[in-house]
Amino acid sequence: MLRKDWQPLGLVFALTVGTALDAANVRRAFRRVVTLAGLDPAAWTPRELRHSFVSLLSDSGVSLEDIADLCGHSGTTVTELVYRHQLRPVLLQGAAVMDRIFAPTSEA
Repeated sequence: MLRKDWQPLGLVFALTVGTALDAANVRRAFRRVVTLAGLDPAAWTPRELRHSFVSLLSDSGVSLEDIADLCGHSGTTVTELVYRHQLRPVLLQGAAVMDRIFAPTSEA
């Protein structure tokens, strides 16, 4: 049931009245969930989850373009700059493919 003071702003994540969350509220709620999960709230932030998300996608072979799209980036440049350490497996996979393509043949 909607509250009388609900504001339909079309936000996915919002306060109980429909308005935008601020960073402090997000961090506070996140710490509460992390604590309930039995984790150290000082060791985890929403940013850490985002980096973990990219790492898991990259390790699973998801393309750089798909990762950028899922992160909400308009292209791959920001994704490559911000997450270059997490993207290493995807980039190495591409290098391995190129090595196979251009491998010297045994015909002599």
